[in-house]
Amino acid sequence: MPFTSITRRRFVQLAALSGALALAGESIALEPNRPRIVRRDFLLPRWPERLNGFTIALLSDFHYDPYFSVHPLRAAVPLVNSLRPDLIVLTGDFVTAPLVGDGEKGALDAEPCAQLLGQMSAPHGLWAVLGNHDIGTNPRLVMHALQEKKIQVLTNRSEAIEQDGAHFWLAGVNDVLSGTADLTKTLHRVPAAEAVILLAHEPDFADESSRFPIDLQLSGHSHGGQVRLPLLPPLYLPHMAKKYVLGTYHVGPLTLHTNAGLGTVGFPMRLNCPPEITLLTLRRLVNS
Repeated sequence: MPFTSITRRRFVQLAALSGALALAGESIALEPNRPRIVRRDFLLPRWPERLNGFTIALLSDFHYDPYFSVHPLRAAVPLVNSLRPDLIVLTGDFVTAPLVGDGEKGALDAEPCAQLLGQMSAPHGLWAVLGNHDIGTNPRLVMHALQEKKIQVLTNRSEAIEQDGAHFWLAGVNDVLSGTADLTKTLHRVPAAEAVILLAHEPDFADESSRFPIDLQLSGHSHGGQVRLPLLPPLYLPHMAKKYVLGTYHVGPLTLHTNAGLGTVGFPMRLNCPPEITLLTLRRLVNS
């Protein structure tokens, strides 16, 4: 009897260990490398009717490295091109600022990252803002690498996107944590009645941007928590991503979508939070 009892206990322990190892293996080897496509339809009161059905692909938080985060990025490129979006937006953290040592060395990863991102295409181009990790390295070098691949970087400015005789404004602020995001400067050219989509790396900036005439904010930064245990909050969330962690929110009149990101930072693992490509379809909200 004692031998049987010990054997059963040992079996349960081994089964639990095997399950834990399998889960850890999947969270490191599989889930971080398999981007999922998240489709969202947004109805915006000021959206031009002529642009109903306009699509935007949103990607964020690439944290390029040649060993881990390169794999979901490589997988994402053909997926995005297969969606044939009208516009592609990238909401920052193309590289990773090291915890110690020369921060500027992290910016060197911007060139191979931009090389892959530049393989995506859309009729209205690729547009980006920088994230806090980009600012923590050498932002000029990161911007140059992106612009070399015809990825336009919005730095506290707005540009009109025109199609079929109608247009909306695509706006982008400097990284919020840098203390240089300026919505008044960003929107100074935009007529008050026209639709605005804002790119801002940090999602919790929505509390500020909701006070301005902005229809939709697109963000990343949180990684969706990256590791999400069942029935528990994310183990770690960065500053300015603790409130609007993942998915779609309504902040006053503003709609916000927080993308889970493609890459990883810290540990190269994801759990219950796969890399995300968001495909947004925009239409005008018609009052009944």
